[in-house]
Amino acid sequence: MNPSLNINQATFDAQLLPVISEGAREIERADWLYNAAEQLVLFGSDVSFQRRMRKPQGVTAAQFALAVDEYVNNRLADCEVQTSALGWLIISSERGRADKTATAELLGRSTHPLGKLGEIAERLLRPIAADALIAQSEDAAP
Repeated sequence: MNPSLNINQATFDAQLLPVISEGAREIERADWLYNAAEQLVLFGSDVSFQRRMRKPQGVTAAQFALAVDEYVNNRLADCEVQTSALGWLIISSERGRADKTATAELLGRSTHPLGKLGEIAERLLRPIAADALIAQSEDAAP
């Protein structure tokens, strides 16, 4: 290769941002958070685990429902909901239908794959994620 090209390539490479590599532990934590959130959001089931010689930990479906309730109530109290979405949600529920438009209005926008419910679930799960990973390691150990 031409020496001047080598210099130009080295100069260009030096200007690039360093490659950001997530550690295996961070990826494992993100996977656990997503899977646990999915368990709460899509299946409505509790997330629980127990480390050796410690009390069980987790988030119940009831705790998740309460967190969603508090979140929506705060949005309503802060006048972030501009329609009668709660009323329409209750009416559609009584008629045996789901009103996704009203639900979306009550929850607000989200970029999370599981929507705003996924964000709320992960917020509840984040404080216990490290212990959950340790519990998984303990279970896998002989």
